[in-house]
Amino acid sequence: MYQVLARKYRPQTFDELVAQEHVRTTLENAIAQNRTAHGYIFSGQRGTGKTTVARILARCLNCVNGPTAKPCGECSSCVEIAAGGSVDVIEIDAASNRGINEMRELRENVRYRPARDRYKIFIIDEAHQITSEAFNALLKTLEEPPEWVVFILCTTEAHKIPATIASRCQHFSFRSVDFEDVVARMAWICGREGIEADDEVLAVLAQAGDGSVRDSLSALDQAIACCGTKLDAVEVRALLGAFSLDSLHQVTEALATSGSGRMLEIVAELERNGHNLQHFCRELARYFRNLVVAKIAGVGTRLIAASAQESGRLAEIAAGFSEEDLTRYLQLSLDLYGELQRSLEPRLHLEIGLLRMVQAGKLLPIEEALAMVGGGTPTPPAPPVRRAEPAKTAPARTASAGQAAPPTPAVSTPAAAPSDDSGWKGKLHAALMELGMAQTAHALDHSQVSESAGRLRIVAPKFYRLSMKEADLRKAIEQAGLGSPLLAIEFSDEAPGADAAPTPQARQDDELTARALAHPEVQRFRETFGGQVRAVRNLKE
Repeated sequence: MYQVLARKYRPQTFDELVAQEHVRTTLENAIAQNRTAHGYIFSGQRGTGKTTVARILARCLNCVNGPTAKPCGECSSCVEIAAGGSVDVIEIDAASNRGINEMRELRENVRYRPARDRYKIFIIDEAHQITSEAFNALLKTLEEPPEWVVFILCTTEAHKIPATIASRCQHFSFRSVDFEDVVARMAWICGREGIEADDEVLAVLAQAGDGSVRDSLSALDQAIACCGTKLDAVEVRALLGAFSLDSLHQVTEALATSGSGRMLEIVAELERNGHNLQHFCRELARYFRNLVVAKIAGVGTRLIAASAQESGRLAEIAAGFSEEDLTRYLQLSLDLYGELQRSLEPRLHLEIGLLRMVQAGKLLPIEEALAMVGGGTPTPPAPPVRRAEPAKTAPARTASAGQAAPPTPAVSTPAAAPSDDSGWKGKLHAALMELGMAQTAHALDHSQVSESAGRLRIVAPKFYRLSMKEADLRKAIEQAGLGSPLLAIEFSDEAPGADAAPTPQARQDDELTARALAHPEVQRFRETFGGQVRAVRNLKE
């Protein structure tokens, strides 16, 4: 019967192990110094060698020449452990034996000495699936087992192992295998099997494994079954559903030319050929990630899982874009992939996502926009608004721009109205400005204020209803030290400024606002960014 490559070429000694040097060195030293522990936790990504190392450790401990870091591989113990048939090395699948009854049976089995070997070793796969009750039943045994027992817990989710269990074991975290190590391992296996595979094919297979040697070898088995003894990169990509660099480059070509129509054609072609749109979006996000890395790290970096030819091609493509644009495209593709996970209309989401990338490429950096404001053609200044009172010479003013808001008649000339002889209006205006409530102060300028018998009455146009809040006016009264009068706020249907005379401070503010808005740089700023000037402030005051 045919044996798959992942099993046929499974490492049998520490010397054959791919990567995981930190695990190998520690275990070899522990065996050499006779300091092996009674409990281990092997955690890490799938296909990185956790169960393989557990079996190698079992061979090292039970070899007839052991304990030794280099088992002979010929004695009955080594042969049976390699074949998975040793009586004293028990492998348990915790996914199907996760309950408290199974753990009680294991605890009873621990009491008996090994039938033949030196140690009785329990290898528990997918240990994180054991229930809390079962872990509690195993807790005391795991803490103080007999001298002939060794527990090895293998898991892909170490955070699900209870802290009470983890504290009684030595924890080894298995790392993802480097791209180059996976390619080298598959090249060696292809040489042993008589398979012709170039660097591009091996790179595609290694990318399919995503750091897992077992997954890469499974993909290699599948490719051999499809292509025979000579592997072709195009056929292997089609078999695995992978996208070539040229097909993904169509997206960046459309981005470079701002081709919205081309983006729609790409989606239509994917749909016509039956490609999975979510898978395409995931590959696109990985593609943009590689472009960002190639832009930052340059050619030859180990941060990109690709062949030397692909890495050079990625660097050429990345040279046509800025780092900011590529980062923006990466974020948009990640957001799009998340939307496609829960979308009922993936084609529509993919189309709008790719069009959004095209629009994002047209955005100007803020530095360029500011440079246009500072160095553009000056707009002729508007003629100053003439007032009855002569305006005093004032230092330079700056205008702060905000989002669209109800229009403020900052430069209109209100009609004359009865003045406030008590001085409350001026004091309140000054207090509001000190508190930074410019909008409320402006509304107060166009309102009628009167005080009589401890009652303060403010009549404002309805236009300023949102600005005239009682809480803000109470703060201003307290700031001005005007006691605690009864406050009555009324609103009239009259237009702003129709019946209220502005204070001298308001007239000065209006004049300064007009001068600031007439400044050519302020006008260019408003033309470039839009928005509305809501307040003018003297930075020297």
